[in-house]
This record gives sequence, C-alpha cells and structure tokens, in this order.
Amino acid sequence: MGAGLSRRGRRGRPGKSLNPYGRGNRIDPDLVKEGSAARDQLTEEGRRTISRRSLGRHPDMDDVSPEVGLLDEKAFERALSEDPDEALALLADLTGATDRRLQALARRLAGRIVVDLSRSGRARARGIGTMTRERADRAEGDIDVDASLDSLTLAMANSTPPPLDELMVAAWRRPETALCVVIDRSGSMGGERLAAAAVAAAACSWRAPQDYSVIAFGENVLVIKAQDTATPAGTVVNDVFCLRGHGVTNMAAALRAAGVQLQRSRAKRRIALLLSDCRPTTGEDPTVAARALDELCIVAPRDDGDDASALAVAAGAAWTMLAGPSDVPRALASLLDR
Repeated sequence: MGAGLSRRGRRGRPGKSLNPYGRGNRIDPDLVKEGSAARDQLTEEGRRTISRRSLGRHPDMDDVSPEVGLLDEKAFERALSEDPDEALALLADLTGATDRRLQALARRLAGRIVVDLSRSGRARARGIGTMTRERADRAEGDIDVDASLDSLTLAMANSTPPPLDELMVAAWRRPETALCVVIDRSGSMGGERLAAAAVAAAACSWRAPQDYSVIAFGENVLVIKAQDTATPAGTVVNDVFCLRGHGVTNMAAALRAAGVQLQRSRAKRRIALLLSDCRPTTGEDPTVAARALDELCIVAPRDDGDDASALAVAAGAAWTMLAGPSDVPRALASLLDR
C-alpha cells in the first residue's frame, strides 16, 4: 500500500482565535452550515434516493434483497465474507434505496456493521479530561487539603508559607487526542466512497468518543457532528449515509472549518483526518489552510495518491492510500497510532 510521511512535528499553541489562519485567510461563514442548517440539508439530501434498477449494478443485490422490502442478513453476511468492499458498497447504496422499507432495514444493519468494523485500533480515553493529583509546583488547581494536611499544619505552626513542592492540587489533565474527519463528497458520492466515509466517522467516534467532529465538503462545508456536541455514533453514521455528491471541491474552506472545530478541543493532540483525492476545483490553494492545522493526516483513494502526496509534502502531513472501506481501520491505525 503506497503511503508517505511528511511531518514537521507541529503542535498547536493554546489561546489561538477561532480564525487561526492569519489576516486575509479567515473562513467565510456563509460557506459553513452547522446545527439546524446542517440538519435541514442532511434531511433534504436524504430525500435523493437510488432506484432498485440502479442498485442492480451490484452483483449481490438479488441475493441480499430478493424482493421489494426485504433484506436477507445472512446473504449479506456471506457477501461480506467473500468481498468485504463490494458488500459494504452495496450496503451504503441500500441506505439510500427508494424502497423505504429496504432503506430502513439497510440503515439498521449498516449502523451495526459499520460500528463493529470500525472498532479496530487504539480506543482513547473518554470524557473532556481526567482529574489527577499533582504537586503544586508542577500544576495549577485547587489545593487538595487532605493530601497536603501535614505541610499545611506545619506551615501554620511556624507561621510560614508552605513550600509548593509539598502541596498537592487537584488538576485536570487534558484528553490525549481530538479528531476531525473531513469528508470530500464532491463529484459522485455513493458505494465504496460513502461506505469508507461512514467507517472513518465511526472509527473516530471509537477512538475519541467525546472529542471528535465530522464535516463534509464540496463547494460548501457541512458540519455533520460538531466537536463540542454529544451525538451517538449510530446517529453520526446514519447522517453520513445521507450525504450525496456535490460538484466542485473547496478544500481550503473544509480545512479551515476543521481548524475551527479542533480549536474547541482542549486535547494535547488535535488531528484533522482528510478523506480526499486532494484535487481542489474551486476556492484558494489549500496549502495555507493545511499548514495552519496542528496536524493533518490524509487518506487518499487507491491508485490515486499523487495529489495527496504533493499536499502532504507541502503541508508536513502524514498520508496513506485506501484499498477500500474495509481497509479504513488499517489506514487510520497507520496514521494515528504513532
């Protein structure tokens, strides 16, 4: 599997503004939909469905859905064992079937299959941080009276300030990693591409369950899950399955939107995970926005890594190519578990 590593070992600095890209490089808020606006667009996109005739291009369609309104899970499991990528591509398209009963059955199955598949790799600590006990000369926090009682008693008896290295404080330790999944949905969006995006979103929910975001982009940017909102992984996966392709590719806007999301995190390591062939067709050169991120990892389609490699070199990013949706856990592990 072709891959490259072009990292400068950059880390974010606390106290950045929500537009951390310098004068003249701020994101246009009209390009980003979040909250209720994003929800409305996902609902609208979910109304665009795929006919049973179009679904027939998948070789296992008649076995997995022998009749209207039916989905044979055992047949799907057989297909998944024989050709995981084709089976996942079929399942992704079934989640958008015109047949509403089949669509509902496919979404229920896809939520389970995708979440199970994604749970490979290193799970991260949950929560916004961990309460720890630290020496007062090494951390800021509230004095732990019980742990510091001897030093406080002696200081009071001697009418002298207690040494900081003898006091203990309760301090919050920041979470280890925050992730933002950036999904390129320009052009066509279905089959393997849609399945890979859903697996990547689920995988990031497993790795950083309380500190991740998911955005998708074409000409504009759609925030499917914001960094500071709590959404069940199954809901996020189903929202990704609502995505439909949108013509042009504004990568600079997407990377800036990812930076805004990651600025909401207190994590030590903040990573944007870009799923794209890295060929922008509108907007500015994405290199400036890419270099402004704390850390960028790129997952490119198989046999289409030249532009991803060029952006990785220019931005100091890590990158790899993806064999198919079933390869997402391997690809993410190669980029994130370092």
